[in-house]
Amino acid sequence: MRTRNLLLACGFAIILIGVTAALTFSIAQSTDTVHDDGFYESLPPDMLVFDHIDQNAHDITLPDSMTFCGEPIPLDRFYVRESLEREVLVNSYLHSSTLLMLKRTTRWFPVLKPIMQKNGLPDDFIYLAMIESALTNAVSPSKAVGFWQFLEGTGKEYKLEINKEVDMRYNQELETVAACKFLKDSYRRWGSWITAAAAYNCGNGRISKTMEEQRVTSYFDMILPNETERYVYRLLAFKLITEDPAKYGFHISDAGWYQPLEYKTITVTESIPNLVDFAFEHGTNLKMLKYYNPWLRGNSLTISEGNSYKIKLPK
Repeated sequence: MRTRNLLLACGFAIILIGVTAALTFSIAQSTDTVHDDGFYESLPPDMLVFDHIDQNAHDITLPDSMTFCGEPIPLDRFYVRESLEREVLVNSYLHSSTLLMLKRTTRWFPVLKPIMQKNGLPDDFIYLAMIESALTNAVSPSKAVGFWQFLEGTGKEYKLEINKEVDMRYNQELETVAACKFLKDSYRRWGSWITAAAAYNCGNGRISKTMEEQRVTSYFDMILPNETERYVYRLLAFKLITEDPAKYGFHISDAGWYQPLEYKTITVTESIPNLVDFAFEHGTNLKMLKYYNPWLRGNSLTISEGNSYKIKLPK
């Protein structure tokens, strides 16, 4: 009986080993086939978001030097270089969110950059809108709103109209003008665009207190809250990734980039009691009307005597 049981156990073990070996061979063969048959090469370009990382074994090569708004970044300091590398790696691996941000740049950069240039804000600050809101009209847990994430109090301070019917923080053009003024105010205070960027995150008061307590003036010498410690490096990382997406593994076909919105603009001087009716009268619907004019927050628009609003209508 013992001999029989031993033979059965040995036979079962041999079968189990054979099945395991076959499965291992099959998996290995299928994995090899994926590469040998050019599986990745056959994918649509929009899906090859990790191509660079695969080919270079997680080695993200940073430039020897770089600037932000013309100010040099001290990449010779080990902690500066490693902090930047961290943000480049993290955002290179955030495939879907980073890919979506890149696809939005062709829709929104042509809208935002001319406003920034007209208002004297360096082009590099376009990446601040990316890290603040991913180029969407986002709403943060603290109720900051829009591409540039203005709180209600700050928005009103910079002359953005905010009430139940209208919130101009959702108006990409007007909030960009306000952001330009805010950042230029900070620059005049600190004499550095990098410090102004850091202050956008933690506030001018925190920057002032840090400089006084730590007896330093450069952002790269300050100990700041963790979010602000990473903030400028994330800004720099998106500058690198956006200027050369393919280098960091993002391959987008020509048809994959989002196109600018086409619209006509009308000036409205009289109150609109019902935006649904207004939309249909102009050949569209409420959803499309609010997509083109996200600053319209209610279903009506009250216009006082002598005032007017410009409303975009899809062509």
